Amino acid sequence: MEQNRRPCPITGSHSNDSQRTAESSVADNPSLDPSGLDETLDYEPRISPCPSGQGPYQHRYQDIDNEKDQNSDDDQYQAHLSQPSFDSRRGSSSFSIMQIDEIISDDRINMETYGVQELRDGFFDALFLAPKPLDPDLVAEIAKATLPKEFDKSHPLSAKHFLPRQFHEMVSVAHKIATTRAGIRLIKSFLSFFIAYVLCLVQPVQNWLGRYDYIMAISVIINHSDRSFGSQLDGAVLTIIGTAVGLGWGTVGLLLSISTDEAQGGYGGILAAFSIVLFASLAFMRAFFIRLYQPTLAAGIALAFTTLAETRSGGIEWQKLQSYAVPWALGQAISLAVNCIVFPDAGNHSLAIAFNKSFKTIQESLIIPRPRDIRAKRRLAKAFMDISLAYRDMRIDLTITRFRPMDVRELRNAVQGVVRALFSMKTDTDLFEEWDSPLEITIADSSGGKSPYEESGRKVAQALSGPTKEVIACMAEAVSRCHATLMDLTGWRKQIGPPKDVSSDIVPIQLRMKDALEAFDAAEKRLLTSKDRPDTYAEHGQAVELFVFARHTREAAATVVHLMTHIHNMQSHSSRIRLNLPTYPPAKALYRTNAQVRHDRGGVTAGMYKSTFKEIRKLITLTNLHEGDQHDTNFRSLLEWNNYDNVFDIPGKKKLRYRIYMVLHRLQDIESKYALKVALLTSVLALPGWLGTETTWWNTYEAWWAACVGWIMMHPRVGGNIQDFFTRAFAAILGALWSGAAHAASRENPYVLAVFAAVFMIPMMYRFTQSKHPRSGLVGCLSFTVISLSLRNNSAEASVTLLGVHKGIAFLVGTIAPIVVNWVLWPFVARHELRGALSSMLFFMSIMYRNVVANYVYFDEGKNPTPEDIRRSEMLESRMREGFVRIRQLLVMTRHEIRLRGPFDPVPYSCLAASCERFFEYLIAVRQSALFYNPDYIRDNPIAAEKLLSYRRDAVASILSNLYTLAGALKDQRKVPRYLPSAAAARKKLLHKTAEVVREMEENAELPELERQKTWSDIYSYSYNESLTGCVAQLEELEQFTKLIVGEKRFEGKKHLNYYDEDEDASSGRLN
Repeated sequence: MEQNRRPCPITGSHSNDSQRTAESSVADNPSLDPSGLDETLDYEPRISPCPSGQGPYQHRYQDIDNEKDQNSDDDQYQAHLSQPSFDSRRGSSSFSIMQIDEIISDDRINMETYGVQELRDGFFDALFLAPKPLDPDLVAEIAKATLPKEFDKSHPLSAKHFLPRQFHEMVSVAHKIATTRAGIRLIKSFLSFFIAYVLCLVQPVQNWLGRYDYIMAISVIINHSDRSFGSQLDGAVLTIIGTAVGLGWGTVGLLLSISTDEAQGGYGGILAAFSIVLFASLAFMRAFFIRLYQPTLAAGIALAFTTLAETRSGGIEWQKLQSYAVPWALGQAISLAVNCIVFPDAGNHSLAIAFNKSFKTIQESLIIPRPRDIRAKRRLAKAFMDISLAYRDMRIDLTITRFRPMDVRELRNAVQGVVRALFSMKTDTDLFEEWDSPLEITIADSSGGKSPYEESGRKVAQALSGPTKEVIACMAEAVSRCHATLMDLTGWRKQIGPPKDVSSDIVPIQLRMKDALEAFDAAEKRLLTSKDRPDTYAEHGQAVELFVFARHTREAAATVVHLMTHIHNMQSHSSRIRLNLPTYPPAKALYRTNAQVRHDRGGVTAGMYKSTFKEIRKLITLTNLHEGDQHDTNFRSLLEWNNYDNVFDIPGKKKLRYRIYMVLHRLQDIESKYALKVALLTSVLALPGWLGTETTWWNTYEAWWAACVGWIMMHPRVGGNIQDFFTRAFAAILGALWSGAAHAASRENPYVLAVFAAVFMIPMMYRFTQSKHPRSGLVGCLSFTVISLSLRNNSAEASVTLLGVHKGIAFLVGTIAPIVVNWVLWPFVARHELRGALSSMLFFMSIMYRNVVANYVYFDEGKNPTPEDIRRSEMLESRMREGFVRIRQLLVMTRHEIRLRGPFDPVPYSCLAASCERFFEYLIAVRQSALFYNPDYIRDNPIAAEKLLSYRRDAVASILSNLYTLAGALKDQRKVPRYLPSAAAARKKLLHKTAEVVREMEENAELPELERQKTWSDIYSYSYNESLTGCVAQLEELEQFTKLIVGEKRFEGKKHLNYYDEDEDASSGRLN
């Protein structure tokens, strides 16, 4: 370790050798200024040293994209961390032993070894202790705080609350439409449809377009106008391309089916073969490439129309192709025109909404002190995700806004940096409590005298409470002004907020923040150099907690300074409106789409959950491969323990059989299963149209719409629950009934039909475009539009009502058939996915724990954590936070499923997810604290390291063993063994042995490190050890809650081993 260390300046940061090594790797172009930017890769954290005054343990390597940025001047201040004294280590170990004693008392484990030492050559020998009984009151208390807010409402399947809930939702929707932008969005989507519908009622237009003029209205519904301009243009182009593909493929099939006499004999078989091939291909692309949802959907509808409408052996109605293509193109033109003329949105509004929500959440989190609020923390995690999602949506589509994409990227990074810093702050601090008696601090020339334990907390609070409170006040004011500035730039401040009395002038708060930080640093330095400070803070838990909170506040303030600097710079070059073309990498854009398409597609929760967990697996795999682990193949096989997991490639030469295996394995994934289900469904629904010429009812009733609706409603992820079954069926029937009623009342009067259409379609368009149930709204829109407009050609017939019923049956069959197929073949069951998600999360945390221990705690000499290690760690932590959000969303989905064996109990799952998240937070704290408190005094001493090797191995292996066991039990729904390796006992033995080794090393006068050096490592050793002990405590909760879910495996009857008295002779029978 470096011996000649410079003193820490007031505004300097505290770092250790690990961080200096990390910084040296980017010394070619460092930037310690908050405005400094570096060249990075897309979706990877930025290698950027922290701002001046910000501790490097809180490096906020942000997610930014592959664009070159400006370089800034190097900061002249760079502080270094002194090595901790042995007294601080001993004190930290003593306090850690006190903490572990609260988890596992001495009466449960005997620490006396009587001088016997067991040498195990690389083997893990676990300690098994009787598990603690689970307190039901504790579970109930935890459940109240951990259940998502949706559980505060009545159960969605409750018959008692059904009507009151529907009435409340109707009132809420009416108020939302009347008072928010939801009304404008509804006007845009309905107006485009209504224009197309009215044009279809005009007789000359109907004569020109032909029998299928209603395709124009269908086209408007599929790509409605409630989108930004870029999304609308993108949808218009893609749906037209998809329509051309569907019509072209179907035409080829028709030509081949009548090409020869033999082909005409197999007319239906040829059409079926052509249709199934394309439907399966479209389904695979629809599930795999989310970006292609709109073109594949349009292609499927066009294909069904071409091969099923007006089909007969021996002839082709070529006119029908024109009567489909022209109305579809006109529908897209109408939607695009309405989108551009009526309240146009060029992408600025979605950015304004994301900025507004994120900054409001940050301001809420800066209300300190306050009791801990787990839901406020969840809102903060949601804001972390939303700001990133808004930036991706901006780059995917064409936008017209004042912002440049690179500015929004840096803004996203700055906001996420603030959020990360706020995550580490404990809001229920005692720093701002009333502390009586004034504090006098004397600057010492040498080491100061000791202070009593009960006085240390008071002295720290009296010294830092005032400066810290001013820093927090400046942060809140700065975030508020940044919020106002951004909303002014978007042009939506008047409609969205904040109020006009909030100033948007950033310069005054920048000056105030600078003064506040200087005062804080000065107070902190006086306290650390005080004459009456204690020898070591590691034994003063309260004082250390206050110190750590103050430092976390200081770090959060540095991120806010960075945010202010960037927003102030944005003002200077955001004076004009810019046209931003799509700049998202095409290879990545195929897997993402804009917000409105995600909504219209349905199944957002399930789709995002799968995507998030696949990204986590990919990051873990890439991290492992980067480390060059010799067990890459075995590690990769562990990641493949869910049948829906992606298999990620590994470097090296591949043989042909391996490539074949990869292809076959990939074909087992959900995309292939979805393609098979689509092929089966469309084949069954289209079979009557391919059988022969004796099915005149097929064309009369346009029954081919059953296949179209089945294709539209079949979702790649979520099939639908019992509530969806009845809701969608009711929407299809209601559309048919309303169409019949409209024709019965209109008596061929187009004005009456238009009025009926307006009354029905306004709520249906809202349900499709804005509600949480878009697919039921879509089937209602399609049912009414097709049936009401197709009945005009048969309005003179007396059986028009019966004809409408028959057409409605086709829509009903097409609506419920996909749900039934999804129930039978590979169904999506939220509670099963929830259990699998928790299993995966436990496994991911075991990998995280392994990486943290290997890279940050017990790394070999000379292999300190690098910037790349920290970058990958923060990337993985960001995805893991998103994973916990998806788990809570899955938990909410379980409320909508019927369970025959009894009501599903969400409490154990909620408690387990919350315990996982706490374990995750402790891991982050371990990683951050380890950057300051590295036990080099043992690592660099081979004798000490050898003495602790087996104890460290047992402590790490016990945690990994428990996590693997629990993850496997959840995955396979197996009972958890009653006795698991005790991680608490292993950690207690490690702490006792560490204290013993430290005492032995203190007696060695040859070690130069024995000189007392007062550093921040003294404080962070407490946080480091507390976090590791917290992981052990959470592990016991993980075990208890997992047993609540899958049960506990006890001894089985006669197989139980009877214990015997050691004083008696052991018979051979007892040993068998």
